[in-house]
Amino acid sequence: MSRLSIFNSPFLLGFDQLEQVMDTVAKNAGEGYPPYNIEHIDGNTIRISLAVAGFARDDLAISLEANQLIIRGRQQEEGSDKTYLHRGIAARQFVRKFVLADGMEVGDAFMENGLLHVDLKRPAPQETHRTIPIR
Repeated sequence: MSRLSIFNSPFLLGFDQLEQVMDTVAKNAGEGYPPYNIEHIDGNTIRISLAVAGFARDDLAISLEANQLIIRGRQQEEGSDKTYLHRGIAARQFVRKFVLADGMEVGDAFMENGLLHVDLKRPAPQETHRTIPIR
């Protein structure tokens, strides 16, 4: 069975990669852990903040793979001799993916008060109109 796509129009050429990106985003949309914020800092900077309470810097990894910012968290197993009466602090591993537009760059990453902040720099706007000479 073929899938209906909004990109099937003959006037939308070369958007097959965009369709793949949208499929990837749809697969990751249901993930709720860890919670995060996306903040507009200034004209060219966006900050992603993830709540990573209980994770140390060594438990976290940030990578950029094919226009995807991937943040992974995995806490080191401590001795299993602990007996909890209540365990409400999540200690599970996670992978959080964000699709970045072409030209977006990771500017900085730092931890503060149980939050992991990742700053993204947007490229300067390019010329949107130009005339093509006819030879």
